[in-house]
Amino acid sequence: MTAFVALLRAVNVGGTGKLPMSDLKEMCEALGFGGVRTYIASGNVVFTSRKSEAAVKSALQQQLEAYAGKPVGVLVRSATELQAVLRDNPFPKARANRTVAVFLDDAPPADTLAAIRGRKDEQIGLGTREIYIHYGDGMAKSKLVVPAAKTGTARNINTVAALAKMAADL
Repeated sequence: MTAFVALLRAVNVGGTGKLPMSDLKEMCEALGFGGVRTYIASGNVVFTSRKSEAAVKSALQQQLEAYAGKPVGVLVRSATELQAVLRDNPFPKARANRTVAVFLDDAPPADTLAAIRGRKDEQIGLGTREIYIHYGDGMAKSKLVVPAAKTGTARNINTVAALAKMAADL
């Protein structure tokens, strides 16, 4: 069994068309995933499965599309990969709530850094399948545009650490 973390992209947790985390948990259990737990109401779920990462992602995307009536982006990492995201954070001394990992399906494109616009005091680093961004003055006033991050989903390092611990405990 492999421990996985699934990160949903652009999940609406309030208002119409919302996805309650209890429903997400039930979907994962219906797919046969074990030890299912969600973390904060922003589309984070940890579980175990004998399936491959690709099979887990496909099954969850199909279930979510049937539920929502439209595609829902899902990024999946194993517990080991999530630990590596923490370990490889190029800004380990920066405030964790101002540093995010943008999770991608594939390696960041070669032109990721060159295509960035609106950069002020943000620091950017590339990972295996992640883009790390440290927002020096915080995200609220940032005008940063990272085109390569468009299909990904971001989590701050505090959330990544909590999810990594949850997955390691499975």
